Amino acid sequence: MRRAGAGRRWLIYGGFLPFLVFALFPFYWMAVTSLKSNLEIYGAQQIPLLVRQGMTLDHFRYVLRETLFARWMLNSLIVSGSSTLISACVSTLAAYALARLRFRGSQFFGMAVFITYLVPPTLLFLPLSRLVASLGVSDTPWALILTYPTFLVPFCTWLLMGYFRTIPREMEESALVDGANRMQAMVRIVLPLAAPGVLTAIMFAFTISWGHFIYALAFVSSNPQKMVNIGLATELIRGDVFYWGSLMAGALLTSLPIILVYGFFAKRFVSGLTAGAVKA
Repeated sequence: MRRAGAGRRWLIYGGFLPFLVFALFPFYWMAVTSLKSNLEIYGAQQIPLLVRQGMTLDHFRYVLRETLFARWMLNSLIVSGSSTLISACVSTLAAYALARLRFRGSQFFGMAVFITYLVPPTLLFLPLSRLVASLGVSDTPWALILTYPTFLVPFCTWLLMGYFRTIPREMEESALVDGANRMQAMVRIVLPLAAPGVLTAIMFAFTISWGHFIYALAFVSSNPQKMVNIGLATELIRGDVFYWGSLMAGALLTSLPIILVYGFFAKRFVSGLTAGAVKA
């Protein structure tokens, strides 16, 4: 029995190992490249997966001292946090209405929300650029805070619709019978139960806005106002010259906040994602 249990355990771990390697390999590659000297990075005879000539922190020093990395990170935090907060509030109300309230066309609106999410952001680039210019917020973080919800709200709404449908209506109806209005029932009964789903939507929205490239490149041009992904790409890629060591150092530093957030909220994230995906 013990041998059978041990064999089954090794079988499970063996099946899981390729997926783990696939997921962690990009971070390993970034870490190894960022710790190599330029001579070793561009050496044709060097082994790309190993550091053979000693580790160096020169690439990290260059990113932190010779670029506006700290300012770019702050810009990304402000834009991603603000657009995520706006999208979470709007999508929570929209998802609750579409999942709970009975009104004419509710199914059509629910499907329209999902179809809207499937529209590529590049198709909205021209009309949104005119809107940003007419509002006078070009080349400012507000240009991104106002445009990011155009693709964050449909996705979060679609995800939260599925999660709200997993909560029994009877609990909400009991609150209504006891004298609570619809908003009070949502805030006091539904939202606490839907916390994993809301957290999942927030995490997804923050991650998508953190790494979004098209709008950040098109609507913001001045160096101090750039997002961190745009700043690294424009400052460390000059023509056909790629500063790979500094690029990998910047990419590794940029990914750490997302990794920490996902690791901290892993359990709630998984439960919210599975419930929203199954019931949508």
